[in-house]
Parts: sequence; structure tokens; C-alpha cells
Amino acid sequence: YNEYKSYLSTVMSEVEKKRKRAKAASGRNKKMKSDDEIAVKKHPRKWTNKQRVLVFSARGITFHARHLMNDLKILMPHSKSDSKFERKEGLYAINEICEMKNCNMTMFLEMRKKLDLYMWLSMVPNGPSARFLVQNVHTMDELRLTGNHLKYSRPLVTFDKSFDDEPFLSLLKEMLRQMFATPNLHPKSKPFYDHVISFTYLDERIWFRNYQITNSSDQGLVEVGPRFCLWLIKIFDGSFSGNVIYDNPNYKSPNQYRAEMKQAAAHRYKAKVEKGARLEKTEVIPKEDEFDEIFHTITQDELQQLSSCQ
Repeated sequence: YNEYKSYLSTVMSEVEKKRKRAKAASGRNKKMKSDDEIAVKKHPRKWTNKQRVLVFSARGITFHARHLMNDLKILMPHSKSDSKFERKEGLYAINEICEMKNCNMTMFLEMRKKLDLYMWLSMVPNGPSARFLVQNVHTMDELRLTGNHLKYSRPLVTFDKSFDDEPFLSLLKEMLRQMFATPNLHPKSKPFYDHVISFTYLDERIWFRNYQITNSSDQGLVEVGPRFCLWLIKIFDGSFSGNVIYDNPNYKSPNQYRAEMKQAAAHRYKAKVEKGARLEKTEVIPKEDEFDEIFHTITQDELQQLSSCQ
């Protein structure tokens, strides 16, 4: 028993020595870490702008719209994705999805009749929100342009001077700037400015272009893609709900446009049929040829008539 007791005391003393050595080493590391923290406080570099965009779509979009959505996700490192949205749930349920995903903005794509693509831009949860008709869509894979830039690099977001002319355009400018501008020091972003995202207001539409900055000295630009234009429909004061702030009076729905095209084609066909009917009713009288008598051959009956007359 005495031997076991002495052995146990020896082991405990060794353990105590190891614990003291480990504590001394951790104290030295803590002191070094505190020095580093002091250096960081002198030059703070923190990710303060925690803007996040939820980019997803409704069920039933085509592959073309899905490729456009993937291209937009590549341009926005601060974006998050989600599974396809069921239409029967109602658009107001998107606010709850954004809250679960910890996002304060959303870009939602939906398609009607497999033909018409619509885009919602909303500031969650209090709004405003805007609905657009997306036209002239061309993805990066489709264009095959020569431009290229780093993935998740920070863009220069530029706007046409026309965005300062109207109040609703100023509102859309601020929404688009917060949506597409990459926050500073975002963990996924690259600390470079090597491409430009351009928004131009022309022909009552907002045209989107993405360019690579080839040379910083002469500011040469080469287009990368994608391409599309947004035709504003309405702006609401809430997120996917609320009163209508602005209603575009010049907007024409795709169904109305297709109906007018069919009606114009029907009018052209009707005019063609009426013209053919008029031509059938008119009697064509052949014109007499003055040289017919020269080559006329006298028959036996005509000779008998001439002899009887003499």
C-alpha cells in the first residue's frame, strides 16, 4: 500500500508539472494574440455591409430563364439561392423565406405560358417592390463573347443620367444599386474592380449590360454578358403587396401584343382575299392585234363567198 501511494504521488506531480508548462505556453500565445488584435484595431477591416439577396424562381420556368438566373448569381457573390417556389403558396410567403435565409432583398423570376418571363425586385420586409417584364434575354453561353472577368469580383455599377429625371427612376436606381453592388470586404468577393455593370434607360426600358475592363489606363471595355432589358409594369410600396406607387401607362402585356399581331395578320389575309375576288369578277377583254390579217389564211368557204359576191 505504501509503494502504491508513493507511485501515485509521483504521477500526480508529473501531471501537475505538465499542466503548468501548458498554462505557461498558452499564456505566451495569448499575449501574442493580444498584440495582433491591437494591430488589427489600429487598421480595422470588417465586413459591415451585410446585404444579402435571395435569387430564385417559381416552378415552371424554361431552361433559358434558368441560365439567366445562374448568370446573375455569378455576378452577385452576396446572393443566396433556394428551391423553386410553388405558385399556390402566394407571393407574400417569399417574405418568410427571406427571413429564414437572413436576406433583406430578393430577386424572384416567374414565367407565364412558357413564353413571358417576369422579374420581381423587392426590399424585404417593408418594401418597396417592382415588377418587370424581361425581354431580349441572351445568356453568357448563348453569346460567346470575348470578354471575361474574375468570378465574384466587385463591379462598378453605372447608371444613365436619365435615372435622375423622374422620381420613379431614382427609386429604381437605388434598388438596383443595392441589389447588384457587392458589399465591401464580403467573404466571397475578390478585392478587384475588373468589370462594369451598366444600366441604361432607353425606349421606356432598362437595358442591362456587363463589360470587362481590359485596360485601366484607357478604360477599354469588352462585353461579357448576359444581356436583357426590363420593362417596368408597377411599383408597390410594400414587399409583394401594398398600394401601387407607380403604374406604367405605356405598358402593353404580351397577350395584348400577340392579339394585335393576330388581328393585323387577319386583316392582311382578308384584304388579300377581297382583292382576289375583285379580280375574278372583272371581265378581261383581249386587245385586237392589228397584224392578225396579214397572216390570215383564206379558207375554201371564204373563197366561195367572195365568188358569189362578184
